[in-house]
Amino acid sequence: MKKGGGGGGGGGGRGGPPPPPPRLVISHPCRLSDPSRRLKDELIGLGHGGRSALGQGAAVLIDTYGRVATDLRVSLTDRCNLRCTYCMPEEGLQWLAKPDLLTDDEIVRLIRIAVTDLGIEEVRFTGGEPLLRPGLVGIVERVAALEPRPQMSLTTNGIGLERTATALRDAGLDRVNVSLDTLRPDVFRALTRRKRHEDVLRGLEAARAAGLTPVKVNSVLMPGLNDDEAPDLLAWAIAHDYELRFIEQMPLDAQHGWKREGMITAGDILASLRTRFTLTPEGQEERGSAPAERWLVDGGPHRVGVIASVTRPFCRACDRTRLTADGQVRTCLFATEETDLRAALRSTAPDAEIARIWKQAMWGKKAGSGLDDPSFLQPERPMSAIGG
Repeated sequence: MKKGGGGGGGGGGRGGPPPPPPRLVISHPCRLSDPSRRLKDELIGLGHGGRSALGQGAAVLIDTYGRVATDLRVSLTDRCNLRCTYCMPEEGLQWLAKPDLLTDDEIVRLIRIAVTDLGIEEVRFTGGEPLLRPGLVGIVERVAALEPRPQMSLTTNGIGLERTATALRDAGLDRVNVSLDTLRPDVFRALTRRKRHEDVLRGLEAARAAGLTPVKVNSVLMPGLNDDEAPDLLAWAIAHDYELRFIEQMPLDAQHGWKREGMITAGDILASLRTRFTLTPEGQEERGSAPAERWLVDGGPHRVGVIASVTRPFCRACDRTRLTADGQVRTCLFATEETDLRAALRSTAPDAEIARIWKQAMWGKKAGSGLDDPSFLQPERPMSAIGG
């Protein structure tokens, strides 16, 4: 994501990726007015052997609202070594069977198609917990070798980052997002059902030392547990030169226990922060397509962000496409439909056919998540099986 969002950031002192090529941009939020079959064919490559009539350089993942996906989220595993209360039950879940998971080669091939044929500029590796993927460093290294080279980031719970941060940097990873909801070890244990608070803190320090910057910290506030910690978390993040993001709890828990009533909202978070800090809105121009709305803290340079998927949806600026660990394309975190790319991969389909399937899936992306609709239905897959 751009302009300081979840997928931004430079190359950690290693030059970073080259500037992206010019891309087709169609204004939104209005739906493309009755697009002709010919225009649709040109935009998503139907009937042209997978190549757009607009030219190879114009190949994009566009939807009927004019949004163009340039940010790819790749889930590497559905497994996790924490049991966060807002994500899964204490006993864990039924994990995907190994034959169902994409292999390292399959993941790299899909990313290559996305980057070289479909205009993807940024790749975020997620999970579950992506550090549990044995081939992670090799995948990062191979993606870094693509032309054009995409920006690469990783969302992790931080456990294991202490021993892998340097290797990931050397492989070409640009930066990390680390989940940490509390500064109190006892609350961490209550939230995650694991005694690993110090491991996460050491992982954060290792990431910063390795140059995987800016290091971004993601925090979810839960009623009765850590809802009083927003100011302390921000003070701590500033002291350690981390960028803090608060994320509203979303209806993506495996238990389907999420309730809108009582959740800690963006308004609650900002009110709490303002008891100690002066917050100045950064503005929409700086935000771009980033999910985090950001504020300067006490005039800057430090910033704090809030990702308010529930109370302040940002769907009309969404530029993301998602790939699950078992090879399914999802157009939205809250989508109830998926498109299978794994079957095409394993039936020896050419790159052009896989690109066509992917374009077709994104063309059908809905206008929004539907969270504000009384008839909203939570997707069957929990967050750990979708990827952040």
